[in-house]
Amino acid sequence: MSKQISIAFQSDKTAASYVALAKLVNQFAFDVVSVYCDAPYHPSYGPLLLMAPHIHRARLGPAAVSPFRIHPIDIAASTALLTDLAGGRGYIGLARGAWLEEHGIQEADRPLTAIREAVAIIRMLLSGSSGGYQGRIFQIAPHVHAPYPLPDAPLPLMIGTWGQKLAGIAGEIADELKVGGSSNPDLVPVVRSWIARGESQAEREPGSVKLVIGSVTVVDPDRQLARELAREKVALYLPVVAPLDPTLQVEPGLLVRLRSAGQQGDWRSAGRLISDDLLDRFCIAGDAGDIVRQVEELYDSGVDRVEFGTPHGVDQAAGISILGSKVIPAL
Repeated sequence: MSKQISIAFQSDKTAASYVALAKLVNQFAFDVVSVYCDAPYHPSYGPLLLMAPHIHRARLGPAAVSPFRIHPIDIAASTALLTDLAGGRGYIGLARGAWLEEHGIQEADRPLTAIREAVAIIRMLLSGSSGGYQGRIFQIAPHVHAPYPLPDAPLPLMIGTWGQKLAGIAGEIADELKVGGSSNPDLVPVVRSWIARGESQAEREPGSVKLVIGSVTVVDPDRQLARELAREKVALYLPVVAPLDPTLQVEPGLLVRLRSAGQQGDWRSAGRLISDDLLDRFCIAGDAGDIVRQVEELYDSGVDRVEFGTPHGVDQAAGISILGSKVIPAL
């Protein structure tokens, strides 16, 4: 697989907006279109089904679904319908999920086992097999099979994680691993080493699993304006993801101040606490030239696909147009 570019959307829009964004994205050479599955927003599949008829080139899928929020039976069924509507260009995206407890969603006692079992059930159903499945977390009765039209070929599986153990599982069973909320080239070889352990354990060729990096992306001809907005967006999740990056030592006091400003809803003040260097580790922001430079650094570090995350621009439609018409051709 050559280096790729994808674009991801938050699922907080009207039905008409999803369709309009799909038509806009389809004008450009994006390789993948993803939709987040963050509670309490729309689950990924509704927006993806609205977008699929208007996207004629890119693969489509969720980035990513938690099996604790949507049961593997329903993930398989929704994936089959999406793939049918997208002309075979669907993919499976799974993750443990984040902040589930805030919404009363209980995670299993063995979350990594649950991911393995979810993958087994989804693949079983999408292959047309039956015979049941008796796992520790999920069970399927022997007579259960997929009663709907199935994909013509096995679909790519992407696992999203920052975790070393789940990255190893991805090395065993997945086609792609996505690290969300990062744009740090220094992190790439570390994650690659985690994946490699799983590849080796499963006796797969090194590099069998492709690495995807995705983060907040803001592009605008006014690079200062773009980076100011990016700071505000990154301030929301930096206290969560910064401690997960083993290559960085972020001052604990900074994270406390960011949380405090965020709890007061003062994202502008929070954003001002983030230095330029730290900003570049957690988002992709600036003018078109800045975006190209950051993506090239990620490619050079070993990333296979870079995913441009919301909000894309100071004005979203304008940002998508810049990404499609200036950044992609330059890459």
